[in-house]
Amino acid sequence: MGKLLIKNATVINEGNRLNEDILIEGDLITSISKKIQIDSDTQVIDAHGLILIPGMIDDQVHFREPGLTHKGNILSESKAAIAGGVTSYIEMPNTIPNTTTIEEFNKKISIASINSYSNFSFMFGGTNDNLDEIKKIDPTEVAGIKLFLGSSTGKMLIDNLNSIEKIFSSTLLPISAHCEDEQTIRNNSKKYKEIYGENVPMELHPQIRSEEACYKSSKYAVELAKKTGARLNVFHISTRKELDLFNNKLPVEEKKLTAEVCAHHLWFTDKDYKKLGSKIKWNPAIKSQSDKDALWNAIKEDKIDIIASDHAPHTEIEKQKSYFNCPSGGPMVQHTILSLLEESQKHGVSIEKIVEKIAHNPSKIFKIKKRGFIKEGYYADIVLVDPNSPTFVSKKSLLYKCGWSPFEGVTFSSSIHSTILNGRVVYSNGVVNETPNGKKLLFDR
Repeated sequence: MGKLLIKNATVINEGNRLNEDILIEGDLITSISKKIQIDSDTQVIDAHGLILIPGMIDDQVHFREPGLTHKGNILSESKAAIAGGVTSYIEMPNTIPNTTTIEEFNKKISIASINSYSNFSFMFGGTNDNLDEIKKIDPTEVAGIKLFLGSSTGKMLIDNLNSIEKIFSSTLLPISAHCEDEQTIRNNSKKYKEIYGENVPMELHPQIRSEEACYKSSKYAVELAKKTGARLNVFHISTRKELDLFNNKLPVEEKKLTAEVCAHHLWFTDKDYKKLGSKIKWNPAIKSQSDKDALWNAIKEDKIDIIASDHAPHTEIEKQKSYFNCPSGGPMVQHTILSLLEESQKHGVSIEKIVEKIAHNPSKIFKIKKRGFIKEGYYADIVLVDPNSPTFVSKKSLLYKCGWSPFEGVTFSSSIHSTILNGRVVYSNGVVNETPNGKKLLFDR
């Protein structure tokens, strides 16, 4: 069993900023103290000047395997995740075939057990007719249920209101919902298609995937959760108006309703469509500066509980298509943490608060076993950030299979120095330097 000592780091954990050493033995953190006695066999990392945080638990990624592997796969995208400090991820069910049966879920687990550089779990997709499969789920093995209440990549729209309510009433697992009202989107699409045909300008995306579409669907999901007592996590909040549906009065582990925001909604605004076009076409759409400012404020006020990437790669050729044929989504995991650390400074949000949203709260909300904190007895999933070493994003630096990023040309003021996964240094000096070492996430339920 190997031993690793990290010394002289500034440790950010549970709202505190401490200068302590961390001893790792095997997979686990075994000691956190100012003076740790070690033997000659212990590997030592002197982390003077570095910030030590728990690895990000990204609760929303699309790694495209199986069925869409020309865009990305578990091997390529988890490798990029490790380089970005994402030590655990929860992947979405809109692959081909959809992850809507126990059989397909187990196939993904088998693939990731061999090929994933990060720790992993998968959402189980809810459909209009798979309630019997949902009832078979072992809650200690599955992260949660994902419902597409608005259409997106993968044709997993669930639109039978009776089926939706039955799922809400029949599971104790957390339900994560993509909330956009489909009829509103169709009406808006028809309106702009009559004006522009297929050549709708990309900057009209937030008018088609509008505030009204987001709020109407999120409000429906929240009201249904209150009615049924379901545990609901609303994915990728993108508007100021939706924030009124959530409160900050309870500790996150006691909340039945939680909200997530994604890094791209915290970085870009509708002004960026002119320059970046389809590269920032996501569902829900990136919206206004006032929406972005409100989202950052909601992080401070704890109306938003989780920050995720919604990493969703497509090829450059696919993204060059006309508006209605261009898929929504983009690659993010390699630079999510760096973008959050950069932008948070402009909005008065501390690193401690960022760590809470990317590591502590995902662990609490999904009840992930022994991850998301720097604690004795927890798995050693750790990221060392160098706040004084800039990162320039070039095409050559990208590890995504799709080979592009909306951040190309951006210089972040910090860098991911090292990533430690299950006690092993798996990324350092710009290199992912181990074969896949990810483990299946387990849940305390």
